[in-house]
Amino acid sequence: MAVKAAPSILSGDFSRMGEEVTRMERAGADMIHCDVMDGIFVPNLTFGHKMVADLRKYATTPLDVHLMIDRPERYLDRYVEAGADRLCFHVEATKTVLVNLERIRAAGLKAGIAICPETSAESIFDYLSYCDFVIVMGVHPGFSGQKYIPNTTNKLKALKKEIADRGLSVQLEMDGGANEANVAAIAAAGADVIVSGSCAFNTPTPEKVIATFQGRA
Repeated sequence: MAVKAAPSILSGDFSRMGEEVTRMERAGADMIHCDVMDGIFVPNLTFGHKMVADLRKYATTPLDVHLMIDRPERYLDRYVEAGADRLCFHVEATKTVLVNLERIRAAGLKAGIAICPETSAESIFDYLSYCDFVIVMGVHPGFSGQKYIPNTTNKLKALKKEIADRGLSVQLEMDGGANEANVAAIAAAGADVIVSGSCAFNTPTPEKVIATFQGRA
């Protein structure tokens, strides 16, 4: 299966977000990644459900919404209503992981969980059968432009093996620190979807970056 590229709109120009979505889609993006941060779970603020709803007006590819917020269960319905196609929250931010996953799936969305660099792959094995996808953070959540944490590769391999051994259909998504130099190794470790922030947006030729992420260049 080809690797999918998910540019993170967080690295886009906030004064022209609709145009940025269109630019990434024309460059070949498979989905648009939306990093929602609350300043509590992570030390940064980004945007909320209204931004996702506004992006929905422009996006023709799936909106991959990543909630980096405390107690995400308070806002799941807002992001469903906003038009998210894929909705993910952090296991470290909630005590109701399974309930949250069931709510997302019941609404007809792809449901996922995310883990921070400090969280082991093994700690989420019991949740895998309830997920459509898992996001493994390659950096500490909160800011774009960080360097990839090498141990992320081992976590991807461990999760990929567990998913394969159990015959599950769970996508692995890697978020943070991917670039043209390390993306092949990340894909080889098992990533099905790779999020790209500054690497895709801060270049005049995003189509080349996205093609590299997808393994076409």
